[in-house]
Amino acid sequence: MPRVELPHDAKAGPTKSEVRAVLLGKLALGPSDHFVEVGSCTGAVTIEAARRAGRVTAIERKESRAETTRKNLAANGVDGVEVRVAEAPEGLPDDADALFLGGSRNYEAVLDHAVEAGVETVVMNVSRLEVAGAATEAFRERDLLDDVVQFQVSHGYELAGATSFDSENPVYMLVGGASDGPVAGDAGGAGR
Repeated sequence: MPRVELPHDAKAGPTKSEVRAVLLGKLALGPSDHFVEVGSCTGAVTIEAARRAGRVTAIERKESRAETTRKNLAANGVDGVEVRVAEAPEGLPDDADALFLGGSRNYEAVLDHAVEAGVETVVMNVSRLEVAGAATEAFRERDLLDDVVQFQVSHGYELAGATSFDSENPVYMLVGGASDGPVAGDAGGAGR
């Protein structure tokens, strides 16, 4: 797969490439899947998903960020993605197979929609501990939770002729879905 290029900035960081790699493994998208991203921002996840899924819808509440998503999609030669300007859960399609929440705005209403629509795979990334706890409970209350993963990426840099590491903020990834059974790519999670 070609690298994701993000020449256009949304002033809200893209999901880091290492986090996207884990996310895509959890989503396990195929050519018949309809993937929906809530909060597309720079479009980094949308671009990677569009290279795997048959259909992609990106929801972004701010027109300026939606335009950034469109520009980055074009810069990566990705066509056919529907970018909707809406405050989720408004604008969410009822036929999604996989749903990703890149932020925590209105997440409970989005999760309610996922349950009502029977979305098979739901993944949410969270960077703040308090939100991670509340979101985990929200997933559990809706019988969506299969797995919670916490990971942290560190990048090497030269220090006094040797290699040291700068760590990025940890990410909490909540994984589940409205259908029965484990999520594809799950090596055994919290279970339902």
